[in-house]
Amino acid sequence: MAEEVLFNIAGDIIKKLGSGVLQQIGLWWGVNDELEKLKSTLTTIQAVLLDAEEKSALNNQVKLWLGKLKEVVYDADDLLDDFSTEALRRQVMGGNKVSKEVCLFFSPSNRIVYGYKVGHKIKAIRERLDAIAKDRQDYPLDLLERFREAPLLSRGRDQTISYVGEEEVIGREDDRKAIVDLLLHSTTEDNVSVFPIVGMGGLGKTTLAQYVYNDEKVKTHFDLKLWVCVSDVFDLKVIVEKTLKSIGKELGNFELDQLQARLRNEISGKKYCLVLDDVWNEDLKKWLDLKVILMCGARGSWILVTTRSEMVAKITGTLPHYPLEGLALDKSWSLFKKIVFKGEEPKSPNVKPIGEQIIKKCGGVPLAIKTIASILYFKETEGEWLRFLQDDLSNIAQNENGILPTLKLSYDHLSPHLKYCFAYCALFPKNYEIDVKTLIHQWIAHGFIELSNKSACIEDIGIEYFMDLCWRSFFQNVKRDGFGHIQSCTMHDLMHDLATLVAGKEISIMNSKEKSVDERVRHLKLDFRLDSSDIIPVVLSIPKKLRSFILPHQEFYDHDAIRIFSNFKQLRVCGMQDCRMTEVSSSIESLKHLRYLDVSKNSEIKALSNSITNLQNLQVLNVSGCQYLKELPEDIKNLSNLRHLYCHNCYSLTHMPRGLGQLTSLQTLTWFVVAKDSSISKNVGGLDELNSLYNLNGSLQIRNLGFVKNGKVNPNLEKLLLQSLVLVSSRYGDARGDVNGDSEEMALQNLRPNSNLKELKVYQYGGRSFPSWLSSLTNLVHILLVRCSSCKHLPAMDQICSLRKLEIGGLDDLEYIEIEGQGTSFFPSLKYLIIKYCPKLMGWQKKRDDSTAKLAQFTFLSQFICHNCPKLSWIPQFPSLNEALELNNVSLQLVQEIFTPSISSSSTVPPFSQLKTLMFSQLAVESLQPYGLQNLTSLEKLTIFDCRDLKSLPQEMRSLTSLRKLHIYGCPILRRRCANKYCEDWPLVSHISYINVQARIIQLEGHYQLDDNESSNFVSCGEVTIVRFNFDSVVNEISNLLKALPPVVISHVLREANAVADSLAKEGLARNSDLVATL
Repeated sequence: MAEEVLFNIAGDIIKKLGSGVLQQIGLWWGVNDELEKLKSTLTTIQAVLLDAEEKSALNNQVKLWLGKLKEVVYDADDLLDDFSTEALRRQVMGGNKVSKEVCLFFSPSNRIVYGYKVGHKIKAIRERLDAIAKDRQDYPLDLLERFREAPLLSRGRDQTISYVGEEEVIGREDDRKAIVDLLLHSTTEDNVSVFPIVGMGGLGKTTLAQYVYNDEKVKTHFDLKLWVCVSDVFDLKVIVEKTLKSIGKELGNFELDQLQARLRNEISGKKYCLVLDDVWNEDLKKWLDLKVILMCGARGSWILVTTRSEMVAKITGTLPHYPLEGLALDKSWSLFKKIVFKGEEPKSPNVKPIGEQIIKKCGGVPLAIKTIASILYFKETEGEWLRFLQDDLSNIAQNENGILPTLKLSYDHLSPHLKYCFAYCALFPKNYEIDVKTLIHQWIAHGFIELSNKSACIEDIGIEYFMDLCWRSFFQNVKRDGFGHIQSCTMHDLMHDLATLVAGKEISIMNSKEKSVDERVRHLKLDFRLDSSDIIPVVLSIPKKLRSFILPHQEFYDHDAIRIFSNFKQLRVCGMQDCRMTEVSSSIESLKHLRYLDVSKNSEIKALSNSITNLQNLQVLNVSGCQYLKELPEDIKNLSNLRHLYCHNCYSLTHMPRGLGQLTSLQTLTWFVVAKDSSISKNVGGLDELNSLYNLNGSLQIRNLGFVKNGKVNPNLEKLLLQSLVLVSSRYGDARGDVNGDSEEMALQNLRPNSNLKELKVYQYGGRSFPSWLSSLTNLVHILLVRCSSCKHLPAMDQICSLRKLEIGGLDDLEYIEIEGQGTSFFPSLKYLIIKYCPKLMGWQKKRDDSTAKLAQFTFLSQFICHNCPKLSWIPQFPSLNEALELNNVSLQLVQEIFTPSISSSSTVPPFSQLKTLMFSQLAVESLQPYGLQNLTSLEKLTIFDCRDLKSLPQEMRSLTSLRKLHIYGCPILRRRCANKYCEDWPLVSHISYINVQARIIQLEGHYQLDDNESSNFVSCGEVTIVRFNFDSVVNEISNLLKALPPVVISHVLREANAVADSLAKEGLARNSDLVATL
């Protein structure tokens, strides 16, 4: 990996060597002297590593020296890990003290033999280090001793200027207009506002600032315009001097105090626009020292800050920052051809498609486009362009102003531990959605996370690392879950190229074209599916010192996995997801360094070898999606370092092993399965195993709760800081004959969770009422209750002030959601309400007082979905509904209630004027006229499904100017009125961009999709319109439609109509002239 992190690895080893635990072990095995000598040698070498790492970029001799050193340092790390693992193994070994001592004395690993072997290994590594240290003396490398990084000097970034020719800027017109409008028309109350422009290197932040700075409106609006290129070093005196120079003032030999007084005098009371370009400083105090000098401008003054870091934007900005995006593809092509073809289109028709594929790799980054264009300018043949297309930028030589050297400035500003974490991301392919939890687990497995405070949670530090990189634009497209926790992200292709560059030969993604792997590779991912005959040859060709091996989606025989486990004994991370494995071989115990094991989605695995419990260093075990896995290893309690156990979607799990509660480091346990029959094994662990898992957090699903005998459970869930609790009474498809409803009620009552719980989901609960503690969970954000078929009423939930989403489904006996009226407040935060399949539900409240019920409103509700509740007739109103309203198989009384505004409502805004999506389904309505569609001025999507009695669309459809999508399905009368532009209701809908009738696209992006033949191929039979499809299907369709109408007869007009009439007559319909078929 990147040479810059070697200092940290060496430092970690020195820390281990100095730890009290290792010294005690050293005394026990008689190797303390060797450990001290190793520490001394390594400390001497570490002293010059920082200087060596900086000089290695320009001095090949230093680079080679570091390469040799790195191999030995890795070996030393492995040896110390062996040492610690052996000590841990002895600590967890079972049996009494006497039997252990006898066993150890006669085993190969007794302390004399083991100490002798380890001593020789330590000595061998020390001698290798001594030889490398001697090389430094024999070939003078001129390395200086340093124990911390030197302050960054300005590296390579040229000083920027304020001018840019308008003709030089492509694709930034909208960005310029947005920022200029802000500068000229903002109503901010601050005298001086600060507006950061944020984006990754090379995106054109400086160019955009120049574009704004030189805008004619900006020139005339401000009294002063100032440009300062700040760059790496944020020196207050230097910045003040540059600002004065920008005004045009001559500078003498003044101190900072005199300079700041002169600057304040120049800008005081004047409306100025100052651009601070290329700011890297993340020290709040330094920024505040500058800000206090600049705040004396007149009201309407602005400071534009360009930066790669969101942290800088948070520190400096008085407004939310402007996130600069990449250029659109057409603008990227315009910039590209301006350089390569001097603005003309290429003469060869084959070149443009290749060029467009090449610039797609740039992701809209102007500097990348310019870099590539300047290289391709000198390449004339299509073959050269094709070879360029297949290569990564990391493999292409660039000058110091190219895109990767520019991006590397961001990397150079990272601390050593962040450099390691970023470089590791080269292991994930381009365009890959990275699961952030997985990424952090793997960082921890490799020891990349530096834990300065022993009481801190290492996963929390990992999140901080991730956010540091994210704020500096190394990651993008960050997704969060409903609780705001980070879930996933991606990397820009150029950032991936940078990671590949700095990772060097240590990380490789092997594709099907590669025949071998560089011997220096430590982290490897296979990015293709191997044929079964190729697995062993490929595995044997891979260096044995791998620390990460990710090989998802393979098709292994079990003996293939054995070869993998036995070949790579230094692995810290092993990912074998979806490899068609039927078992995890006992040979896995040879991977004693392993911290992270993912064998998820191997659905054929039925059991895990108990030898997996010999992996004392294991921190993460993922068996999720192993659908036929019946049980976890019996001695799982031996995995004393296990922190995360992912076992969700293991639907065949019969129980949890006894002793699970001894895993006191466990933070994640996704499923806990209650045994249906506790007699199936003496190794069955009950719910009380949860009592000692004090560190458990995140989400926990307890399954088979209905099989708790007599409802007697005593887990103390109140001590667990869970955010999500999912309770499943019995598995889907299980007969409920063995499940006792009273027992379930008692069990659920005893499972009272911590009051900080955010989400509660209950499935297939057999009790008649829910526990009283549900109403006291005042921090709940989401409640879901599904298939609780015996429940007749729900506990009071209207006082759960944080509740944002309530889902109720399959409650067969539920008649009212509330027995009594609401309290002083009524669901003050609820945004999403979903009620489905409650056939007996009649209303929200049982004791409804009309005078007070009208006061009950879902004030902030954004979405209401109601399916298959045919008896529901009343629900509190929701005046702010703005996302979606879905009504499927509900009573017309409910529909009328919803669309009739309350008389007591004081709002002057028409009901549902902000609604975006509306769906009517299976409603027995003939007209939509009563439902005030004219008020739906923001409606974007309308779906009408299976409303067979609906006769026409209302005239108000014309006024729905925001409507973009119309779907009509299963509405026979409406279908023939909207089927093409010749139908009766077409004028009402022709303005809609997308129209889909009966799964047939009639209009797309505002363009009519039927040609004249298709449009005329509709047979209009009075009230019936028939499309000329396959003849037999036409006959069947007409027959079905006409059978639903009053008796009609058919006459022949044209030959086709006569043929249709003849066929219909065979269906029992008479022939007459009362119905005319027009073709």
